[in-house]
Amino acid sequence: MILRPWQWLLVVLLVAGFWVVRMEPPEPALETPLVSVSASPELPGQRMLSNAPSIRKDEYQLRLLAEFAIDARILAREDYSFGRESDLSPWDFALGWGDMARPEVADKFSIRQSGRWYYWRSEQLPIPRRAVETSSANMHLVPASDEVRDQLEALDEGDEISFKGFLIEARGDDGWRWRSSLTREDTGDGACELILVTEVL
Repeated sequence: MILRPWQWLLVVLLVAGFWVVRMEPPEPALETPLVSVSASPELPGQRMLSNAPSIRKDEYQLRLLAEFAIDARILAREDYSFGRESDLSPWDFALGWGDMARPEVADKFSIRQSGRWYYWRSEQLPIPRRAVETSSANMHLVPASDEVRDQLEALDEGDEISFKGFLIEARGDDGWRWRSSLTREDTGDGACELILVTEVL
């Protein structure tokens, strides 16, 4: 078959467009302060930031409230592609540390996530209820770079995870707001952490 001139032009444009897409540089990492706090297997690390610096990510202003670091077990993971929140955080990880990171404890729970919440159930609690509440949480993760996004995307339920970043408050140009909890002691609405993840260890 002999291609007409306009068909050759179309082929050239398609090939050129393909290479432009392939050569598009990755999204640059956000410039953030270094995270100096560290975590232990028993407890996440946190250090409040007195001046609460802000950085820009797309159409959102991210206020850095505290340094944060955690070593944990992924109890469950839920992906989100709808809702305003998914612009920043494409997944929630339900994480357990301390007793809740131990497989023989975590395996006693049935865990699900929905609507940016985390729910657990156990026929017979292997540890006190309050210990469950203070050593597990649903965390909204915001990747600070394409590299971090790829690293988090590769993780799943049952994996161990260690990362550093910042607890944040996100604000949209239209006044929309999403703010992290600043304690592991709370439960219910507003108790989830909103974390800008800068480094997966």
